[in-house]
Amino acid sequence: MVNSNIRYSKRTSQLSKNLLFWERSQYLGTFPKSFPQSINMLYIGNNQFCDCVIPDILTMKKHQVTIIDIARALNLSKSTVSRVLTGHANVSLKTREAVLELAKKLDYQKNMLAISLISKKTNTIGIIVPEFSSSYFPQVIIAAQDVATQAGYNTVVSQSNETYETEVANTKVMLANQVDGIIVSITRETKNYDHLKIFERKGIPIVFFNRVCDEMKVPKVIVDDFEGAYNAVDYLIKNGRKRIAHLAGPVSLRISERRLDGYKSALKKNNIEIDEELIISYDLGLSKVKIYVNHLLNMENTPDAIFAVNDPTAIEAIQVIKKRGLKIPEDIAIIGFSNDYASALMAPSLTTVAQPIAEIGMTAAQLLIDQINRDVSDWKAVTKVLKTELIIREST
Repeated sequence: MVNSNIRYSKRTSQLSKNLLFWERSQYLGTFPKSFPQSINMLYIGNNQFCDCVIPDILTMKKHQVTIIDIARALNLSKSTVSRVLTGHANVSLKTREAVLELAKKLDYQKNMLAISLISKKTNTIGIIVPEFSSSYFPQVIIAAQDVATQAGYNTVVSQSNETYETEVANTKVMLANQVDGIIVSITRETKNYDHLKIFERKGIPIVFFNRVCDEMKVPKVIVDDFEGAYNAVDYLIKNGRKRIAHLAGPVSLRISERRLDGYKSALKKNNIEIDEELIISYDLGLSKVKIYVNHLLNMENTPDAIFAVNDPTAIEAIQVIKKRGLKIPEDIAIIGFSNDYASALMAPSLTTVAQPIAEIGMTAAQLLIDQINRDVSDWKAVTKVLKTELIIREST
């Protein structure tokens, strides 16, 4: 069947002209076998092109339309079509309109692989994050992508589901896509960095953020985790809390270590003895928070406050405490870290250490693009340390 949006007729006049009137709706059907492949006149919009040959591109579903296909269809040179599609000014308006109209109807896409082979650039950057379970990483990606787009780069995003194996697989995908550079935050399991060092060896710039690799001398974007944790615990102490527990992250992550150091430093500064029984490091698997919080609440001398390594941990802790019939903050106060979207929506709302999430993403993208535009010998391994802010809410 012929789609009703395309009308054709075979004339038997002396000129035997076959006319194809192609209207604006996109063709979705198939031509009958008797439909002429050689067409003397092609009308696209208000433009008429004589002695055109319409190849099988109008009916192919798996064929990647090329400049050559468009050139043949319009009886134009390949260079003319190329000039139109690359925005060259030296083309007539009539020809430009016809090429762009046909390219649109045929869903023409630039062959980025061919372009990259010539330019040795794909104008694509990769972003690898450990998880999407919280709003933190998606917000960073949005900010980074905005900067990349304004600079003319496309973005390929992958998340590693907090597993080292998936992270390794994601780096292989980025290499296969020939990205010009990558932005990475590692998983809680990552202890070997060989899969990331490959990028350095290949001259592909890499920028870390949040969870970084200290072994690699490359740009990094972090916040002052020590200061953020210190301020949170110091605030609890100044509000009368003396027995403060810490639900810490895995020791493999530098951010966990810095936040733990800030927690301990605040206790020491206020002459409170550090009780190792109140410090629980875990792998960030939220299903385990219930076990650890119940353990703390079952102590003979229970804590009067909890400082959590991140907001998801603090939010889970709130649920457990409420189920135990305890009041927040009267019986126990809680502070998180990151300022996740959900932290303000909790009941009670969560006091947290806010990170400048958009600035993190923007800074990481800017650092990466700067590296891409530099010669490898001129790469700069700068570390940007951004400030945090303690946001006071109902949980304290």
